[in-house]
Amino acid sequence: MKHTTLDIKTVCECNRCLGSKTLHPQVSIINLEKPGLEQDTVKFEFYAILLIKGGPDNCCCCGRKYYDYSNATMVFLTPGEIFRMSESNTLPDKGWLLAFHPTLLFRTTLKNHIKNYTFFFYHKEEALHLSQREMDKVLYCFENIDEELHHAIDSHSSTILSRHIELLLDYCARFYERQFITRENKNKVILERLEKLQDDYISSGKLQNGKLPVPEYFADDLNLSVAYFNDLLKFETGKTLTEYFQSKRLDVAKNMLLKADNTPATIAHQLGFSSVQQFSLVFKKITGIAPSEYRYSQN
Repeated sequence: MKHTTLDIKTVCECNRCLGSKTLHPQVSIINLEKPGLEQDTVKFEFYAILLIKGGPDNCCCCGRKYYDYSNATMVFLTPGEIFRMSESNTLPDKGWLLAFHPTLLFRTTLKNHIKNYTFFFYHKEEALHLSQREMDKVLYCFENIDEELHHAIDSHSSTILSRHIELLLDYCARFYERQFITRENKNKVILERLEKLQDDYISSGKLQNGKLPVPEYFADDLNLSVAYFNDLLKFETGKTLTEYFQSKRLDVAKNMLLKADNTPATIAHQLGFSSVQQFSLVFKKITGIAPSEYRYSQN
């Protein structure tokens, strides 16, 4: 069966499609009760934030597990992203949609750093799952936006609306951090798998061509978006992938140095350093001693 996509280009068009009144041409909060779309998927040509009320038929397709809260789920979509709730529903049948066009953000502080809210680049399965208290806070932010939407549009409207949206995003960043904490055991399993993937990468010989792994390489294997992978790694280890992999290479180098037949030059080549001098410089910077000194210190 051929799938069809509803391409919604403007906030006004979104309101018409979902039966909501347009109070501002660039922002809207829409009640999603019985959206009734005929298309299989929907494409929003603007930022879209879905707040999906919890329930056995909602959110399970958004990665919610037994260790997550189940009061509500939030999904964040960038302009042009295609969304499908599930095989049976294009959009959730219970919840709200906050839609805002990028042009709203012109000449606002949010325009300069909205991309810092990396959860806009997460997969749907990496959605945010809210407790009752968190959901109440999100709904409070929605109420403030809705109240401003009912105010007559003036020269302050864009600034005030963008600040309310920014506050909402700041709360969501806090709640995502909490979710990383409540998923601590799950995250440890992911890091264990990452360790194995790093070992495999090093043993494959790819480093000998100077080809260091990029986040996409590990994220794909772990079935994570690159953004989620980077954020999880930073939260759990305090390091970027470059820093984390560098530590791994140094640990491997230390073990290799304990074998007499491994020269610093051989190790530098196998671990992807451009030269033995670079290897020695990096090794000494991190460990405080040169590779040759480390070997003798372990005897």
